[in-house]
Amino acid sequence: MNENASHLQTAEHATDREASLVNAHLSLRPADIETLGPAFFTHLHPTPLPKPYWVARSTAVANELGINPDWLASDEALSLLVGNQVAEAPTPLATVYSGHQFGVWAGQLGDGRAISLGQTAQGQEIQLKGAGLTPYSRGGDGRAVLRSSIREFLCSEAMHGLGIPTTRALCIAGSDYPIRREETETAAVVTRVSPSFIRFGHFEHFSSRDQIPELRALADQIIDRHYPECRKSERFDGNAYAAFLEAVSERTAHLLAQWQAIGFCHGVMNTDNMSILGLTIDYGPFQFLDAFVPGHICNHSDSQGRYAFNRQPNIAYWNLYCLGQALLPLLDSQEQAVAALESYKTVFPAAFEGRMCTKLGLQKPLPGTRAVIEGILNLLAKDRVDYTIFWRRLSKHMAGDALDPVRDLFLDRAAFDAWMLLFLEQTNATGRAEMANLMLKTNPAYVLRNHLGELAIRAAKQKEYTELENLLSLLQNPFVEMPGKDSYASFPPDWASGIEISCSS
Repeated sequence: MNENASHLQTAEHATDREASLVNAHLSLRPADIETLGPAFFTHLHPTPLPKPYWVARSTAVANELGINPDWLASDEALSLLVGNQVAEAPTPLATVYSGHQFGVWAGQLGDGRAISLGQTAQGQEIQLKGAGLTPYSRGGDGRAVLRSSIREFLCSEAMHGLGIPTTRALCIAGSDYPIRREETETAAVVTRVSPSFIRFGHFEHFSSRDQIPELRALADQIIDRHYPECRKSERFDGNAYAAFLEAVSERTAHLLAQWQAIGFCHGVMNTDNMSILGLTIDYGPFQFLDAFVPGHICNHSDSQGRYAFNRQPNIAYWNLYCLGQALLPLLDSQEQAVAALESYKTVFPAAFEGRMCTKLGLQKPLPGTRAVIEGILNLLAKDRVDYTIFWRRLSKHMAGDALDPVRDLFLDRAAFDAWMLLFLEQTNATGRAEMANLMLKTNPAYVLRNHLGELAIRAAKQKEYTELENLLSLLQNPFVEMPGKDSYASFPPDWASGIEISCSS
């Protein structure tokens, strides 16, 4: 008997005592999708990992789920959340979906390395990413490596700390079990949390196969649980599915406005990586901008630049158009689908302008605000200024610090001086103190730069997790500057430019 088979047998014969302990601390019911029937998923157990160990845990997420932190540190929790122990009910599952990848129809996809354990009393689905083979692995091994698991764990919590809609991450469990990627790495499982992991691709799957009853059942479930207002909408002649498409479109527009304002590059915006709830999902080759380069490509696999930073809003609309096509069988006409998507074109720019206003300390646009926004973005791009550092230094200047640290970021000082005069005109209507307060709550001191993640990963590979824990605590409170943590808010080192992140990350 091989090692994995032995572990699986152990998992399948967990003692009653173990099962009751798990249920006492993480009581789960079947995920919503299970009520829709077997066309949507496959029941299966995770593939156990040999000799697992804890890498990281988020006490904040545990508290929100009502999980006892002491239990979360236990061997029983480790066994469950690495996939080595399965409670008697509900039975874990992986879902099927399809999608467009890099603009090309990829056909059937699905949860190739993610397995859902069930849903909490608070309505949060618990999913293990890297838990082994599923029927949808498409030749992959169903595993995640430590490197990618740390990146997803940290960025999930970083985005939440920034106030950006996202899936969450409860913990990481590791193992010395070898995994082959570009090089041999070690395995890990990250426990993800979300009200739903349904993607645009789930709808594309059933629509492309003319499985209209299944398409309708999925849409009905998502509407009834997450978009109930669509049932009462009088728009689109009362068609709830058109109202749903519009609501998803507008949530997505607001999400993209937040991405662009904070300088976040997702890197792989395939339709199967787009959340139906407007959440940031599937952290792979992501990056927070260092220098402000609008055309920056963070995904080493994206040779055509499809998912460049400045193309993200248009790609989101393209993906929404694909969702609209998938929902056509439930709509009254193609024209209705186009109409349901139309508001994206106004909601996104308005939401983006609103986000940029708050970065400038303004509650709402004033006469001349648009010129101020466009002016600074042009200057930042021209001089390739560090995006996060600029906004934080400007915030601190408005709170009383000297202007020189801001001015010194620019090569064209005269152009910056002219812009600064234009910006300061906005203070007459708002008040400097009020602006400074808003700016310091909007422009973070800490973001998950690639090099910070890389340092945490390097240490974790040596089973040293202090750096990971320090970084997590800062990212969960990114607007609060902590004594002795200046290095986490400073410029990236020269070697950071050599970090390459691909789809396998």
